[in-house]
Amino acid sequence: QVQLVESGGGLVQAGGSLRLSCAASKRISMFNGMGWYRQAPGQQRVLVATIRGGSITNYAAFVQGRFTIYTDIADDTLYLQMNNLKHEDTAVYYCNTGRFSDDTFYPGYWGRGTQVTVSS
Repeated sequence: QVQLVESGGGLVQAGGSLRLSCAASKRISMFNGMGWYRQAPGQQRVLVATIRGGSITNYAAFVQGRFTIYTDIADDTLYLQMNNLKHEDTAVYYCNTGRFSDDTFYPGYWGRGTQVTVSS
C-alpha cells in the first residue's frame, strides 16, 4: 500500500505558474513510474505527464513545453511545475504511482487530488 498526498493547488491567473507536490509514503526510487493526471468537471481523467527511472519524461501534447515533471529522491516527492497556465488547465490534479509496460503507463495508487483553478 502506498499513500500519496498532493499539495500546491490553488487559484492563479492565466499566464501564471504553480508547482504541485506529491509526497509518497514509500521510497519513490522503488517505483517503476509515476505520473500526474487531471480531471476537469464533467470530463474523464486524463494523463498529463509521466516520469520513468527518475529521468525519462513524457507529456501530453496539451501541456508540452509548459509543464515539467520531476522527482526529488531525497524527500520522496514528485513535482509538477506548471507555467503559462491557461483557463483550460483548470482541473483536479492527481498523483499516481504505476508501472510501464513497453511505453504504456498503467496507473496504480492514487492520491486524493489537488484543485487547480486558472482564471481567464
